[in-house]
Amino acid sequence: MDKIKKVRITVKRKACYSDLIEEYENPIEHACDMQTGAVFTANGWQKPEGLCDSAWETLSPFVMALAHGAENFYDGWMKNSRSAMISCNDGFRPVSFLLEATDEDAG
Repeated sequence: MDKIKKVRITVKRKACYSDLIEEYENPIEHACDMQTGAVFTANGWQKPEGLCDSAWETLSPFVMALAHGAENFYDGWMKNSRSAMISCNDGFRPVSFLLEATDEDAG
């Protein structure tokens, strides 16, 4: 049986839809701490420290699948079959994350 692998999570892009925020969102002081280029490492089911809780809820099924050896999501969608590009579920300021299975065993 193969061992569970660590998964690298890289913040690739942040979007901000000011028109939707203006029209629908109640004013909030602080919305998102994610910074483009930030890298996190998932070790199994553990949410990496500093990663947004809401983002983790969206990413974790793909992280776990990659950690357990899944490949080729959606029939060849990604050039690297051991990766996925997933966005968090914030409709006002979505963040795109690149998930990549590593060869390092989770522990």
